[in-house]
Amino acid sequence: MSNVRQAPEILWSGQVLAEWTDYNSHLRDAYYLLIFSFAGDALLDWLGLDATGRERSGHSMFTLECHLNYLHELKCGDEVEVRWQLLNADKKRLQLYFSMHRRGSKDAAAVAEQMWLNVDMSGPKSAPFNPAVQLQVSTLAAEHGMRNTPQFVGRCIALPA
Repeated sequence: MSNVRQAPEILWSGQVLAEWTDYNSHLRDAYYLLIFSFAGDALLDWLGLDATGRERSGHSMFTLECHLNYLHELKCGDEVEVRWQLLNADKKRLQLYFSMHRRGSKDAAAVAEQMWLNVDMSGPKSAPFNPAVQLQVSTLAAEHGMRNTPQFVGRCIALPA
């Protein structure tokens, strides 16, 4: 019997709060990242790196890199959800893609590509995933590897030519 669980399509959903908005009633740029961070926490919980899993294994996950693209305004009261895709993985790293949408919309309001690293907190130092997490990651890599690469993956900041 396998311990692999079905991954959620939506990692986080909620409402843009008034205290997250600026003088134009738009979601402040930092709060896009906060929402993506909440989604990342949900993914960690699902992978088995929740508080109990971190304490038991002595491992945690660190974000090494993050690239955000702001595509459409979000305003106070908008209902949003975060979807995701595992782009790539090795024995200790995950390359992830998160997309933030108005609830029910296929069009992303913002996207974030991130690189995460598994860390043995006794060092702290990078370390391979524990076997239970590696099983989840391997299953996800096979499933998500069949998906198309999202439009905003691998972009860098540059002025148009």
